[in-house]
Amino acid sequence: MADADFIKVAQVSELRTGEMMAVTIGDDQVLLTNIDGNLHAIDDVCSHAYACLSDGDMDGEEVECPLHGGSFNAITGVPMNPPAEEPLRVFQVKIEGDDIFVAPPADQGAA
Repeated sequence: MADADFIKVAQVSELRTGEMMAVTIGDDQVLLTNIDGNLHAIDDVCSHAYACLSDGDMDGEEVECPLHGGSFNAITGVPMNPPAEEPLRVFQVKIEGDDIFVAPPADQGAA
């Protein structure tokens, strides 16, 4: 994927370990998480029903939807418990200095 597909969305200093934040890339709502100092990005919208995961809770690698309590692995996007069944897309993340850049999944193309 070309570097041109990456969009600056935040700064590392804005996202402490154990925290999450919502960002937007084009039409995509993306959830950034800081897990043990490593940054990850998945869809921010639950695949079960429209709710922003960023309004829910994060415990370790697990993010819980505030609407029905389904949860997802914040690194892989894999659903962890019902009613969530469909995995979330995983976005590419790169860090340059204090800047966080996110790009659509490789199979999605540019947003």
